[in-house]
Amino acid sequence: MTPAALLHYRSEFRVTTAQRLDTADLTAQLAEALAASGVRDGTLHAYTPHATAAIIINENYDPNICLDLHDALSRLAPQGRWRHDRVDGNADAHIKASLLGPSETIPVADGELRLGTWQSPMLIDLDGPKARRVVVTIIGSGHNGIKP
Repeated sequence: MTPAALLHYRSEFRVTTAQRLDTADLTAQLAEALAASGVRDGTLHAYTPHATAAIIINENYDPNICLDLHDALSRLAPQGRWRHDRVDGNADAHIKASLLGPSETIPVADGELRLGTWQSPMLIDLDGPKARRVVVTIIGSGHNGIKP
C-alpha cells in the first residue's frame, strides 16, 4: 500500500460587504477551495488579514442569529466612545474584531468540511462596507498525491 501524499494548498478570494456591520457566509467558497486542493483528510484554515473583520463559525440558517450577534457586539463595544475614534472613528470595530478573532480552522474528512448541521463559517465585517480578503490554507493527504 502506497502512503498518501501530504498536500499543501493556498488560495485567496474576496468578499464584498454591503453595510458597516455585515456578515457573509463563506461555506461555498471554502468548499470550492477544498475541492481544488485535492485534500481528502486534513484541515482547512480560513484567515482574514484585516484589523476590523473577523471569521467565525456559527449558525446561519436563521438570519436572526447574525442580527443578534451584531446587536450583542454593538452593546459590548459601542461606536464613538474610544480613544482611537479620534484617529478614524472605528475603534469599536477593532475591539469587536479582537474579541472574535481573524481565523477559524475546520477539520476535513473524506474530502468534506466537517461542520455541524447548523454551522457555517462566516466573515463578519465590522467596519464596512468594504472588499475583504480571505486567505485559505489547506493541509492534508490526498489519494497518493493524485487529485481526484
